[in-house]
Amino acid sequence: MQLILASISPFRKIILEKLNIKFTTIAPENVDETPLPGEIPEQLVSRLAESKAKAVGKSLSNALVVGSDQVAVVDGQIVGKPGDHENAIKQLKRASGKRVSFLTGLCLYNTESKRVQIEVAPYNVIFRQLSDKQIENYLKAEQPYNCAGSFKSEGMGIVLFKRLEGDDPNTLIGLPLIRLVRMLESEGFTVL
Repeated sequence: MQLILASISPFRKIILEKLNIKFTTIAPENVDETPLPGEIPEQLVSRLAESKAKAVGKSLSNALVVGSDQVAVVDGQIVGKPGDHENAIKQLKRASGKRVSFLTGLCLYNTESKRVQIEVAPYNVIFRQLSDKQIENYLKAEQPYNCAGSFKSEGMGIVLFKRLEGDDPNTLIGLPLIRLVRMLESEGFTVL
């Protein structure tokens, strides 16, 4: 079976390359990422991961399609990508001294059997108390305006943290490999 990553995220691609297996990336089309009324973050990432996998898989046969979606949650509220410097300042000030939960929805869709496996993997980041100057210096250095939570943990963003909590550090970047390997193996796709 061919393996497809339903994403053109360079970060997810780099993570999946760690497994040293052949795969193709395809961008999912026509997936509305707007939260549904009353939808909690876990439901949102689960639904979007499945929607992305099925959007790519609908025109494929004999494929395993990996869909993934992630949100950051602070004080029970979803925090998206800041988009610009001012919003990034607000996000980092809000996260300062707090626990930020990253929830990653992971879906493996078998286009032959139509079997869907879905999990939501949590990963927590506990931020240090950050001064305005530290926030400004970090944003000037890394400009993480296209990253949920306004930081790049795989880069300098690590200096913002007091502690990380979770089973798989890849989850924080957007693709929980430990869970994905289990899913792949349950479909007969061996990584080793």
